Amino acid sequence: MLSNRWSILALLFAVRTGMGLQYEIVPALSPLFMSDFSLNVADIGLLIGIYHAPGAILAFPGGAIAARLGDKRVVLIGLALMIFGELMMAFTDTWSMQIAGRFLAGAGGILLNVVMTKMVADWFAGKEMATAMAIFGNSAIIGIALALVTLPFVAVAGGGHIFASYVIVAYLAVSLFAMAFLYRAPLQGGSIAPRQSFWPERRALWAVLAAGLIYGLYNVGLTTIFGFGPLMLTERGWTIAAASSTTSVVLWVIAFSVPAGGFLADRTRHSPMLLVGGLVGFAVALALSSRVDAMLPAFILLGIMSGIPCGAIMSLPTQVLTLQTRSIGMGIFFTVYYSLQVSGPWFIGHVAKVAGSSQVAFDVGAVLLCTGGLIWFVFRQLANSPIDEKEVKVTS
Repeated sequence: MLSNRWSILALLFAVRTGMGLQYEIVPALSPLFMSDFSLNVADIGLLIGIYHAPGAILAFPGGAIAARLGDKRVVLIGLALMIFGELMMAFTDTWSMQIAGRFLAGAGGILLNVVMTKMVADWFAGKEMATAMAIFGNSAIIGIALALVTLPFVAVAGGGHIFASYVIVAYLAVSLFAMAFLYRAPLQGGSIAPRQSFWPERRALWAVLAAGLIYGLYNVGLTTIFGFGPLMLTERGWTIAAASSTTSVVLWVIAFSVPAGGFLADRTRHSPMLLVGGLVGFAVALALSSRVDAMLPAFILLGIMSGIPCGAIMSLPTQVLTLQTRSIGMGIFFTVYYSLQVSGPWFIGHVAKVAGSSQVAFDVGAVLLCTGGLIWFVFRQLANSPIDEKEVKVTS
């Protein structure tokens, strides 16, 4: 069993990287899925988004499930679901079973994401929390980038996307055994969940919903890059390997720009400017990157701009939630986020299908990012409104 919090963080980082790998198999190998199952770009958008569909159901009660069964046990269940879902997709050749397998794998991924975030908080409570969360948050991004770089080559070498699924299953199986034998809860960390649940006051509740919309739209913008970037480049005549590798550059840059943006948001008094300006800058870079020929420098710029607002956005719920309302408030926040992660890629894919070009996906993503910037002004109005503590609801 590991006992040092940094070694625990490294373990959790490695395990969550597998979630990024699994999520990205469809975007990274989208031309192969389209060929094998006679899909169109809207179908690919649906298959991408369905991975997050269980989040709309599981994000809210995820903490309660872990409190009842234990964090480690729920993570192991999540990994088992991810493995089983990936095997369903590998061993079946029907569209309905692809959807079912993707949904099941996503359910495991959601449990993993929600509960492992709490694990990090337990180990780093009162210590280097911001640093630990920034590192942990980058794990899925690293997984997505690794998928873009490696899975196309694996699929080509193995003769199809099925072999890439086997590689992911192997990674997840190793992760399951590593968690089972190496992880333990901290001896002193995290408090026992109270029996009472506290609902946010009405204005705070609306503010959390607005924050969830902003975070969801921001992540839909990110999904546009690695979800439709490879397809856009293959439409221009790029090979699938070259398209995926070039798109992965954005994710590698984000791995540095996200913590940098969070650091700036913490250290300066210009968090609102970083949030709104970052979203608008991200939108402009997204729209421009689909219209230039020099894709490498365009994607590097896109990686820089897309990482800047993340930290400021993630801090929004804490501005309106008290200690008593934080558990339910964050559950609502992530429920909105996952709902948009499901509907956003499908909507963008549908618009791109109607337009007949994947480039349009980048334009739609840019519009959604600007919408997130506008919603921030609604959030600010709600956050600055006086709180009536008598409106806080307490349920047993």
